Amino acid sequence: MRWTLGIFGALQAAGLTMILFSRGGAGFEEVLPRPLHSMILAWHVVILLPWLAWRIVRAIIATVGKIARLVRRVRVVRAEQHVAPVVMNSGPAVTRRGFLGAAAALTPPMLTLAAAGIGEAQLDGFRIRRIEVPVPDLPPALEGMSIAHVSDFHVGRFTRGRVLERIVEETNRLGADVVALTGDFINHSLRDLPAALDIVRALRARHIVAACEGNHDLIEDARIFRREAERGGMPLLRGESATADIRGQRVQLLGLPWNHSVAGMRDSVAALLARRDPGAWPLLLAHHPHAWDFAEGIPLTLSGHTHGGQLMLTGRLGAGSILYRYWSGLYSRRSGALVVSNGVGNWFPVRIQAPAEILHLTLRRTAIQGGPKMIVAD
Repeated sequence: MRWTLGIFGALQAAGLTMILFSRGGAGFEEVLPRPLHSMILAWHVVILLPWLAWRIVRAIIATVGKIARLVRRVRVVRAEQHVAPVVMNSGPAVTRRGFLGAAAALTPPMLTLAAAGIGEAQLDGFRIRRIEVPVPDLPPALEGMSIAHVSDFHVGRFTRGRVLERIVEETNRLGADVVALTGDFINHSLRDLPAALDIVRALRARHIVAACEGNHDLIEDARIFRREAERGGMPLLRGESATADIRGQRVQLLGLPWNHSVAGMRDSVAALLARRDPGAWPLLLAHHPHAWDFAEGIPLTLSGHTHGGQLMLTGRLGAGSILYRYWSGLYSRRSGALVVSNGVGNWFPVRIQAPAEILHLTLRRTAIQGGPKMIVAD
């Protein structure tokens, strides 16, 4: 059984290595069956990491227990000057040990298959989540303005084919005043950029479609992505703005370029806010939700990046709350609101309590009281 588990783990490690090397252009991702690809990633993240954490905790507990038993044994020896012989109980113990060994060896592969199966069933699905967003000092003309917020397409291994057509169909069916796209159009390969551009060109809004870039867009070659996005007609705002007249009110969309550091994010937000049109109502598009920390005075910020936490035990407990201050849904403070999308596509094949989604936002002239808080709105 140990050999079985060892071979399984070795094959999984080999598969992950080949997937990672394929990002350099080897193309292994393209020939590997998607369910097998899902199983490899599910094993390493959903099964192996928690299992290693459990083994580490178990080893610490066992070590503490051994030390405690050793101390007790020394005390007994000193008191009685001998140690009673240990009698081994053969037969049933061997059978039980064999059963537990078999269970231990078979459980990881079975859990991996289950996780991959769940992931495969989710990959081509997404929901439409409708949120009414209370916005301080919203101009009267913009009461009820609608925004289709679509983020994290990740066109590539796990998001391709018919689901791309459905994303366009469902977004256009919303008939929103604004279509806001907050980055990660491709998973990592520029080979998938033409398909992502087809999606963007097919999206329709009553007034304006605008986008900002995400970190995955820049993995392979940031310069080529930006050049081809411009040539392909993507309305990409990189430290720039675009203005639309909606119901007689100017609306200015500000697109934040991707930054890896907090300082870079802060400086980019400051530079972008310097471009504000004082006569227009501003809307900030920022792939990373932590940009909201520096967007004081902006009434509404839209973000993605987090995938809703991807692996959540509950709506508030999981990878999202560990890694991010804001990870899904609507957040508010006195000066403005933030909406974080779970994303409509997938870079990882398993989601738990963080379904893929397109957001349909409706703006309301409702004052937000108190400090930052999350409003649950499914």
